[in-house]
Amino acid sequence: MSVSPRSVLNNESPATDPNWWRQAAVYQIYPRSFYDANGDGLGDLKGITAKIPYLKDLGLDALWLSPFYPSELADGGYDVADYRNVDPKLGTLEDFYTMTEAIHAAGMKLIVDIVPNHSSDQHAWFQEALASDKGSAARARYIFRDGSGEHGELPPSDWTSIFGGPAWTRVPDGQWYLHLFASEQPDFNWENREIRDDFLRTLRFWSDRGVDGFRIDVAHALSKDLSEPLPPQAELRRLESLHNGSNPLWDRDAVHGIYAEWRALFNEYTPPRTAVAEAWVDPSRRARYASPDGLGQAFNFDLLMADFEADAFASIVTKNLAESAATGASSTWVFSNHDVVRHATRYGLPARTGADGNQDGKAWLLAGGHEAELDRELGLRRARAATLFMLGLPGSAYLYQGEELGLHEVAGIPDADRQDPAFFRNAGVEVGRDGCRVPLPWTPAGESFGFGDAPAHLPQPGWFAGLAVSAQDAAGDSTLNLYRVALAQRRRLQTVEELEWIPNDNPQVLHFARPNGWNVVANFGGTAVKLPAGDVVVSSVPLRDGKLPANATAWLA
Repeated sequence: MSVSPRSVLNNESPATDPNWWRQAAVYQIYPRSFYDANGDGLGDLKGITAKIPYLKDLGLDALWLSPFYPSELADGGYDVADYRNVDPKLGTLEDFYTMTEAIHAAGMKLIVDIVPNHSSDQHAWFQEALASDKGSAARARYIFRDGSGEHGELPPSDWTSIFGGPAWTRVPDGQWYLHLFASEQPDFNWENREIRDDFLRTLRFWSDRGVDGFRIDVAHALSKDLSEPLPPQAELRRLESLHNGSNPLWDRDAVHGIYAEWRALFNEYTPPRTAVAEAWVDPSRRARYASPDGLGQAFNFDLLMADFEADAFASIVTKNLAESAATGASSTWVFSNHDVVRHATRYGLPARTGADGNQDGKAWLLAGGHEAELDRELGLRRARAATLFMLGLPGSAYLYQGEELGLHEVAGIPDADRQDPAFFRNAGVEVGRDGCRVPLPWTPAGESFGFGDAPAHLPQPGWFAGLAVSAQDAAGDSTLNLYRVALAQRRRLQTVEELEWIPNDNPQVLHFARPNGWNVVANFGGTAVKLPAGDVVVSSVPLRDGKLPANATAWLA
């Protein structure tokens, strides 16, 4: 049944402030693991709608939904078979409209994921490409090449995919197609005008249906230079290290022409639709993605990659705020998402730092596991302190479902239950991302800790019981209530995007002031410290004799 967008959703959301996103608290929902309303073990859109009172009470400004489109789940929904529909396992377009109206009625905005680098191999266009001849218009939508070797039996290059294994897969007529991720995710050819126009239609489709903004997956990969001869994998690595746009696959300058077209479309709406780039690029290259003429915002993963250290946090914040001021963008801050080990676990593991002082690359963040090394109490304590520090910063804060419950990574998932292609394509060497995607616990008991009436699609550990929403509701010192208090105070105190560092004689303490007399003090050291004068608004742990304990943050006003 075809359903037209409701007129109430065609133009403006309840609030028309064009700058609402600049200091918004945004909560990422991984729909399949949030709440299961129909009892099939999989979260769904009706489940999100049912929990909007919980989300409103948390104090959020916007919700970001990971993909909910039709998908074979070769990569957790990031293999999209139809960009302008809802996966029947998650609901219908009518359910989407109902959810959107409820989100707006609760005073929140809606951001959805767009996956433009690749589609599912089940997408109608890719199926048409497989059924078409070499050199056809259908194949020109993707990246097909003849193979190398005497009979084309070898891939066109030795490139490897992000998930491991070759980045090329052969089709029955002998040609090969490129997939930077799983083989079920063929890359689009963004030199093809048809691809560009179709994604403009997709952006308009969802904007007309009330979506307020978009998170752009792998935003730095769309533009590619595939002129012959293709460079070897070793040369790709060398070019990537130059951070100058010379890598043929990643972070090419030409990609910003695509986003200029998108910005023109976004600006047709009132307020303009927003966008944030997921671009794992060198910080020196981030500003163009966040340009007002482009997407407007780009994820800053610098804090996510850093150890829990005062010097690292201070340097990262100073540098990124200066960059934002110079470019007119808004800073973004994030510690956890659906792709990385939850920060309550990272901070409880031994530091893994490289020569630059940062955690040893994204690969470690994807590694999961390490349960034997984990100091759970320390990890949660530091996570609470880091989050309170981050929520005090100017800019937007991106939160990931379950972090408000203090959830750790789920390490002990049996191999037979895992779903992440990174695990399978790396022969089990990389545990993958399933541990941060386990369905949420809503109650201490029940078939799936209140997630639904059936076993959850990923197994939940027994320790979820003590961290369930209902178990934390009435506990004043719970992580859930810390988030509620902090987000409520943040909304009251957050005004202009300014910060002033306040000097002190302890290198393990960071102190900054915001307008309205709002002060944030974070103790990264191992001993309690005296707080400056002021009334404590919220602290990540209780004070001791008026002092801020180790691994703790407090706000004063």
